[in-house]
Amino acid sequence: MTQAARPHHGLLSLLNNDGRSHPKENALAAITFVLGAVAVATAAFYNLHLISCWFGLVAIVTGAWGQFISATTGERFLLVIGMGMAALGFGLGLAHGGLLGGVV
Repeated sequence: MTQAARPHHGLLSLLNNDGRSHPKENALAAITFVLGAVAVATAAFYNLHLISCWFGLVAIVTGAWGQFISATTGERFLLVIGMGMAALGFGLGLAHGGLLGGVV
């Protein structure tokens, strides 16, 4: 049984496992993951709740849009991990002071 050989080019080969390029979908997955990581990292500090809330909210929105247009399983995997981190950071940021910092 023969299989088509695909070149391996790091992370992009995991995201583009159907053999086609998906730059918009990959960008949304990467942005969601990075923003989610920042949101969960800053949620550990009480005084950084504004960063945690806003980054988490933006990551949830970009992750939802990325899920809507995603093409491969690798993209969906990265999006779900990023959205999970974003939701955790967003929730803890809300608990520490909210989106507006207690101004309103």
